[in-house]
Amino acid sequence: MKLIALLLSCAICMKVDATRVYVDIVGDLFHAGHIEFLKKARSFGDYLIVGVLADDVVEEYKREPILTLEERVKVIEACKYVDQVIVSPPLRLTEEFIRDLQIDYVVHGDDFNKDLLEDQYGVSLKLGIFRPVPYTPGISTTNIIRRITDRYNQGEFQK
Repeated sequence: MKLIALLLSCAICMKVDATRVYVDIVGDLFHAGHIEFLKKARSFGDYLIVGVLADDVVEEYKREPILTLEERVKVIEACKYVDQVIVSPPLRLTEEFIRDLQIDYVVHGDDFNKDLLEDQYGVSLKLGIFRPVPYTPGISTTNIIRRITDRYNQGEFQK
């Protein structure tokens, strides 16, 4: 029993010195593009923290998610690249948030326009810890919704 406790405490200690990476995500209709994004983000460090954005926050810049916040959190928690999930983090990162979580890098897809990037990630850009990763082409939540509606409109779901 003491050996198990010692091993557990050593594992926890290893995470303290880990390079900590933060991403935020909507994660609606979780798909292969999300997995690739989290995999790329994880490659910047040893410990990946994922902030799952609240519905009202998401609606500030895109459509309301289809899945509830709780459903999105459960799916993202199950992803093997994710070490920690933060529910409803701030949309605009602050120095205090970055410091409190001991974040070494903030990662986001390169699909943001410059104004939105500066608005939401300005602090991490100024701190020099922002790292963009390539957007996964060919798949997105919008694309999945379009596929479903196209197939529905073609009568495919009436079979």
